Amino acid sequence: MLRLIFQRFGSACFTLVFIAVVVFGAVELMPGNACTAYLGRDAKGAKLENCEARLGLNRPAVERFGEWAGNVLSGDLGTSVHRNKPITELVGWRLRNTIVLSAVAILFGVPLAIFLGVLAGLNRDRPLDLFLSSTSILAMTIPEFVSATLLILVFSISLGWASGVVIVGYRAPVLDLVMNSVLPAVTLALVLTAHILRMVRASVIEVLESDYVLMARLKGIPFRRIVWRHVLPNSLLPAISIIGLTMAWLLGGVVIVESVYNYPGLGRMAVDAVSDRDIPLVQAIALLICSIYILTNLATDLLALLLNPRLRTFRT
Repeated sequence: MLRLIFQRFGSACFTLVFIAVVVFGAVELMPGNACTAYLGRDAKGAKLENCEARLGLNRPAVERFGEWAGNVLSGDLGTSVHRNKPITELVGWRLRNTIVLSAVAILFGVPLAIFLGVLAGLNRDRPLDLFLSSTSILAMTIPEFVSATLLILVFSISLGWASGVVIVGYRAPVLDLVMNSVLPAVTLALVLTAHILRMVRASVIEVLESDYVLMARLKGIPFRRIVWRHVLPNSLLPAISIIGLTMAWLLGGVVIVESVYNYPGLGRMAVDAVSDRDIPLVQAIALLICSIYILTNLATDLLALLLNPRLRTFRT
């Protein structure tokens, strides 16, 4: 058990280091830099050289990566070039807002997905199952910006039930954010619910066809009791991984949704930072999003190890 935990933790650390190298390298390959974004693409001569020297952009990339990685390990994400503020201060509020949006989508989408997945599995190949399966596939294939646009068109423009644009500031209280994040949360929950529903449905069908469930039915145990005592606990264990992956995607993949709804979160700030060529801010946000994704996956793996005894007997 401890060996598996250390293996998962070591793999997560290695992945995080690899992602840090990839993020830094990808940002280095972007056309232009913070100075050309600030002074203009046609900037050259002494003015551009002085700016690059002031920001340290004229030094070798390896040297700058070592300094940046060391500062990150000490908790210093650097200073935003375009906004001239500490990055930790800038991303703190936006990260909170993204977590609030993701939490609303998770609290709404996960229970609904589990309920509908169990319902579809118990009614396999019946009209209800066919309807839920077809709807979930449709929700998985529609891009987020398309579903967001349709939701705005229907519920904001046509019906006037909700605002199509988030107008609160990034320092708004959590309750105000929740009240203004209905449509963004529904947009995220559509994909979340579809993925988890499909996984839960498949797990329920597999458990229903298992030998111990068939034996319980032959013994005359009521079907309702079989579902609550055997089907639900055993079918939800395999779904833990997909739930964790989907939650990690929510925390790290809300860029499109936040941009469409003008939501003051981390994804929207990432888009602005890329357009401003604010290199330190882009690197910090990318590394933060990747770290959240990796840590969420690690927590999911550890939870699966604790809840599923068969995984603890795995030998490498």
